[in-house]
Order: sequence, then structure tokens, then C-alpha cells
Amino acid sequence: PPVSRALPQPEKLQTNNVGKKKRPIEDLVLELVFGYRGNDCRNNVHYLNEGADIIYHTASVGIVLNLTTSCQSFYVEHSDDILCLTINQHPKFPNVVATGQVGDTGDMSATSPSIHVWDAMTKQTVSVLRCFHSGGVCSVSFSATGKLLLSVGLDPEHTVTIWKWQEGAKVASRIGHTQRIFVAEFRPDSDTHFVSVGIKHVRFWTLAGRALLSKKGVLSSIEDARMQTMLSVAFGANNLTFTGTISGDVCVWKEHILVRIVAKAHTGPVFTMYTTLRDGLIVTGGKERPSKEGGALKLWDQELKRCRAFRLETGQIIDCVRSVCRGKGKILVGTRNAEIIEVGEKNAACNILVNGHMDGPIWGLGTHPSRDVFLSAAEDGTVRLWDIPEKKMLNKVNLGHPARTISYSPEGDMVAIGMKNGEFIILLVASLKIWGKKRDRRSPIQDIRFSPNSCYLAVGSTESAVDFYDLTLGPQLNRINCCRDIPSFVMQMDFSADSTYVQISTGAYKRLVYEVPSGKQVTEQSHIDRITWATWTR
Repeated sequence: PPVSRALPQPEKLQTNNVGKKKRPIEDLVLELVFGYRGNDCRNNVHYLNEGADIIYHTASVGIVLNLTTSCQSFYVEHSDDILCLTINQHPKFPNVVATGQVGDTGDMSATSPSIHVWDAMTKQTVSVLRCFHSGGVCSVSFSATGKLLLSVGLDPEHTVTIWKWQEGAKVASRIGHTQRIFVAEFRPDSDTHFVSVGIKHVRFWTLAGRALLSKKGVLSSIEDARMQTMLSVAFGANNLTFTGTISGDVCVWKEHILVRIVAKAHTGPVFTMYTTLRDGLIVTGGKERPSKEGGALKLWDQELKRCRAFRLETGQIIDCVRSVCRGKGKILVGTRNAEIIEVGEKNAACNILVNGHMDGPIWGLGTHPSRDVFLSAAEDGTVRLWDIPEKKMLNKVNLGHPARTISYSPEGDMVAIGMKNGEFIILLVASLKIWGKKRDRRSPIQDIRFSPNSCYLAVGSTESAVDFYDLTLGPQLNRINCCRDIPSFVMQMDFSADSTYVQISTGAYKRLVYEVPSGKQVTEQSHIDRITWATWTR
């Protein structure tokens, strides 16, 4: 008779599982994302549906925001951070979007960079293009008919590739340049001509069958002209091309020959340009402090001879624009400070649609004990208060140094922030004003906790120490004791429910328990087993 080679199930499992129904597994559903990647990307904010929606990205998520309802919907099929985004402007392909992501290798494996073409309304993937762009895809652009897609990689050769995206087929590919390419875009009226710009170069490309031909930009027609680093590109009638430079100039090219320089179009780098197809007007965004004469956002005529500057007034100075898109009577702006702003062309009124942290990782996250708000603390040195039901940022404060950890007091009226430089700061939540601050360490604070009775503050650092402070003594924050003999840096801490003990998780994967506030270690396991903990985060 046939014999099963499988190991028999233990008797306990067999008897306990008989007749029992399996509990349904509930997946978490993404509902809201705060943030926008504006610090190192460009041209990544666009209007959809005649201006009813906008599309942008942060982390590995493509986000569609309805401006009437403030509801977000998400494309979550990317496996790593999105670096670039473009929309197909041909009427035959409404709401078709392409996004390119970071990737480790160029060997066409699961970790290789990919471009996703998807429907912004249904969030259905139309095509996934796996490419040899090791490092990631930094720029994507649809052709005039919408049938071709252009991509540029972060690989050492900065490869330029043309795709038939509907078929998932590569049409042509070629080394782009030895130096970094920032942007490559098809001419709005062509499927065969496009322009790439980057460090100390501009190239004018032609697709001929399966071959890619390119010409360098020629400067000889203008005296004393020098090749600058080019950051952005736009197009005009009669085969004109405009490129924004790192010095703030805009170069005007006829075919591949430089014919004019618009000197100091912005006082700083021209990071982004947008060609409006319906009337030919051009929007530029760059680095420029607001003044009577200028600002970081400008609207130009078709030949870049006359312009109107907009002062972006949102309660703080906005002097660096990374993305622009023009709709009907409004301009959509993405800033270096991770804000998305809608600007009215007639009255220059500014409406902030999206806020976010600017640089680096968000290390600290603290939820209010009773309200639907939370605080975040990040490498950019800011602490921000967010309202979940209202879907907006309520307040922010700049602490001047990168923040690492954050914790609310049990009553929710105070919040403690541990800093990268070893300092910690206590803020009053209502105003985000400083109640007290202290620096007894010189290395990053890893975790910070209020005791359940609000009398003590525990501060754990990478110096393998936990310091105790008596909050009842006032904002001078004198250290009353510390835990010694910790074998490695502190990772997390938890107070006991009665505020008399603290347990510490360390980098050596040891769980240690100490008395509060004496700092004396508790080693008797039977004693530890009887302790009730207020939280458990290890």
C-alpha cells in the first residue's frame, strides 16, 4: 500500500484544529500619505482631468489627489522609491502615467530598476518595463503620439532608451553621456526628436528606425558663450529649444545651434521648465528669493522675451521651485521644501495642497494619547504636527538640528524630542514652544520616554546610557541619575505601569531592567516576571 513520507502532525495540533474556523486575515489599507519628494526630483507634479486632480509621488507610492474632496488614491506596485513621473498628453491615452524607480542592478532581475505605465484613475498596471538602467530611472517622457516612451538611467553610461510601452518592447538604446543626464524630453510635436540635458552638455537626438543619432549643442554662433550645466528643457515653435542652466540663464537653440541667451532668467539655477501645448507659453521654476522684480516662478511668452514673475507667499519664504505644471488659469508648483502649491495666474493667490518633510529619513513618530493627531521628527530638523481627519499639517517648528526620536507625555500636553547631537528638547504641544532643553550627551538620542505618572523622563543614547530627569523640578531639567553597565547602545525603552522600573532593549539584543530613578539593575528573573509594563516596544 502507498505510504506517506510526510511527518505525522503532533496529536495536540490534530485535536485542537478539528471543527475550528480560521480567523479572516485583515489587510491594512493605505488611506492617507503626508509628503512629496521635492528635494531631489523635478517635473514630478502634474494636473489630471482638466485640473480636477493632481498626481505626484513620494517614497514608492504614486498619489492622485482630488482637489475637491481632498481624497487620495494610490498606485503601490513599485518595489522601491519612485524617482520620476510623467503623464501621456495625447487624447488617445487619457490618464496614462509612467513612473520610474530606484534599482540596485541592471541585470533584469527582480531588483533591477523598472518603469511602470499605469492608469491614474483605475490604478491598473498597463505595462512594466524592466531595464538595464542600474541605479535607477531618473527621467521619463512620452512622445507626441503617446505611443513611445523615453527613459534615462542613472547607470555609469547614463543610457537613453526608447520603448514601445504598450508592447513592452525596446525600440532603441544608446549611451547617453559620460556625465549625469538630468532630463530628457520628446519635442511636443514629434515621435523622433528629443533633447537631453545634464552636466556641461546638451544633446539633440533623432530616432532613425532602431538607431539613435545625436548632435552636440553648438555654441560658436554666440561670442564668449560657454557650455554650462543644463538642468531643464522646454520647447517653442519653429524648432526652438530652451534649456535652463545652473547659473540662472536660459539658452535658446535653433535646431542644435545656440542663437540667444536669456541672461539671469532666475538669479539661481533654473531647475524646471514647462511648455504649455495649448498656447505655447512657458513656465520656469528656479532658485530665486522673492522681490519686486522676480521670484522662483515665472510665466514667459512663446519666445522667452517677456515674463511675469510670481511671489510665492505662504507664510514663509519660498525661494526654490523644483517642478511646474500649467493648467487653465492656474500653475501647479512643487518646491524644494516638499510643498505642492497651486498659484492663480490672475491674482497670484497661493494655496498649499501638500506639505512634507524636506530631507533625510523621518526618525521620530509620536501619536497623541487621545486625539487623532500625531507628531513627526526628521533629519531636516523640523517637528511637524499632523491632523489625520483634516488631512493636513497643523503646525511645525524648526529645531535647528536633526531629530531622532519623539514621545508624547501621558496627558498629551508636552512632547519630548531627542536630537542627533545628544540634546533633548521638551515642547508645549499647544504652541510648539520650548518648555525646556538639555544636553548631557554628545551622541544621538535613540529613544525618549515619559513615565506614566509624568514625573520622570528617560533619555536613552548611543553612549550606552539612560539618563533620568525629574520633571517636577521644573524646566531646568537636572539629571538625577542614570543607568550604568549597559553593554551596547540603547534601542528602545518602556516604563512599568507604576513608573518604578524601565526595561531597555540594546544593540546587543539584551533586555535589561532598571529601577527608577535609582538606576539600579534588576537581575532576579522572578522579580522581573511580576512587573506590569505600560508599553512593550522591544
